[in-house]
Amino acid sequence: MTSQTVGSSKTVFGIFMMLGFAAFGPTIDVFAKLAGQSGIAVFQISAARFAIQALALLPFALFLKSLHLPDRAETGLYILRGGLILSATSFFFAAIVYLPLADAISIFFIEPFVLTLLGALLLGEGIGWRRITACIVGFCGALLVIQPQYQEVGLAAIFPLGTAICFALYLILTRKMTQKAHPLAVQIYTSLAAFALIMPVLWIMDNGPIAALDMVVLNSYQIYLLIGVGIAASIAHMFITVAFRHAPVAVLAPLQYLEIISATFFGWWVFGDLPNQTTFIGILIIVGSGLYVLMREHQLSQARPVKTGRSA
Repeated sequence: MTSQTVGSSKTVFGIFMMLGFAAFGPTIDVFAKLAGQSGIAVFQISAARFAIQALALLPFALFLKSLHLPDRAETGLYILRGGLILSATSFFFAAIVYLPLADAISIFFIEPFVLTLLGALLLGEGIGWRRITACIVGFCGALLVIQPQYQEVGLAAIFPLGTAICFALYLILTRKMTQKAHPLAVQIYTSLAAFALIMPVLWIMDNGPIAALDMVVLNSYQIYLLIGVGIAASIAHMFITVAFRHAPVAVLAPLQYLEIISATFFGWWVFGDLPNQTTFIGILIIVGSGLYVLMREHQLSQARPVKTGRSA
């Protein structure tokens, strides 16, 4: 088997891992929304998520012996990655304060385009017109699902743009770091870094002028919800971390729109948000875009014949 064939097979595996993230990712938002409705401030939810995520993954990492002591350079990257996911979260919380949720999400979804371009600029990965087209088609489907109004967006658009840029950089670092470190190690150390960054702020700003930074004494129901946030984040982000370890950025970027489909399902199932006919049309477009990416990469993995007499 040639190295090109092995690479294409890894890409298809990465795509399936990304599909796992798209299917499971919105469960984080479901638990987080329920936790917020129960009276927990948003950054306390974030802090609990990162702490529980690290604790949940630690036994698996110890069993697989995948942890190592990071050097100074790696530690800096983990802190940067933790800071990026915290910044993305903060920007998005600010966005939904000043913008309708649909407008904020639709502006955020320029992120696959940003991610594709950054993959070419920072990682030297090819993009190609087919992958750009898949992003455009997915984005059009996303707009049909979200149905934003864009009334007087103004400077508040900076917040979802900030989310898009920070999350794209977070995924670029994921792609880079998982080429050397085990995905479990990457997730655990990033979670610890993010927790270390947010907790001093929560302690200092508790009962201060910013309600999102307040902490509350938790009851048993709230504890269960925070455990749900952490477990869901552990599973979902392991999917995306493994995906970016195996597949190029430009291949995975358009598949992010598939997350809207599972988010729509959970919104209906848990919160009773009924989708309309336009939503279903958008979902069909997104599914078509995702299937195109999957079939295209599968064809590439099958089209390259073995050119050597030795198997890799």
